Amino acid sequence: MRNPLRNRIALTAALLAPPMVASALVPVRAHISSANLALILVVVVVAIAALGNRAAGVVAALSSAAWFDFFLTRPYQRFVISDGDDITTTLLLLAVGVAVSQLASHARKLQLVTVTNAAHLGRIHDTASLVQSGASPYAVADQVSRQLVEILGARACRFEYGTLLGRHPRLEQDGSVTVGRVWWDLDKDGWPSGEIELRACVGGRYLGRFMLLPDPGATPPPVQTRLVAVSLADQAGAAMDTTGPVLDY
Repeated sequence: MRNPLRNRIALTAALLAPPMVASALVPVRAHISSANLALILVVVVVAIAALGNRAAGVVAALSSAAWFDFFLTRPYQRFVISDGDDITTTLLLLAVGVAVSQLASHARKLQLVTVTNAAHLGRIHDTASLVQSGASPYAVADQVSRQLVEILGARACRFEYGTLLGRHPRLEQDGSVTVGRVWWDLDKDGWPSGEIELRACVGGRYLGRFMLLPDPGATPPPVQTRLVAVSLADQAGAAMDTTGPVLDY
């Protein structure tokens, strides 16, 4: 499931699941302590935080605390708490729910970084092996083009051999993007429109460029991923530098 869809589902669950669970506990609220009722709602928060992003977890914690107050503390069916212990339990429910959502978000990010880094390392290794095997620059450029489409979420990528400079936006060696001589804020503005140039360089010499066409509205990948793209392009440059200027397509 793609992250935007999963996050929307989690946010919907954060709004709907706590009142549903709290209302379902009404028939047994006289037989279960407030602390145990709160723990049941904590389980709901944990499930939602594990499914979605941090915002969904926080919303679930706030919703659980509110509906715990409404359905499960006296006076019932009012957002008022008369008992001091119930006030403490509600605050603890809120605090634990927020903390759990933060931990779940952090753990998910660590898992994503680990998986992503392993995948990127595999791509770099595969391309380096192809270059070292003496493969033609055609084969190396084709492989790198496919890899750039995958990791950058581009619609298309083509390679141009030579030193002819254009006026396209450029993905720089440090992972940033420039338009003309001006730095482009990827986080705020997304990809610039049109094709984006990624140069294949060796020892500071420009041997060609990959022309990337991002999907309109696509979120740019983090800088670590863009640096992997730069590394892949430079490996293609190394293949061209070894074999000579025979690539022209």
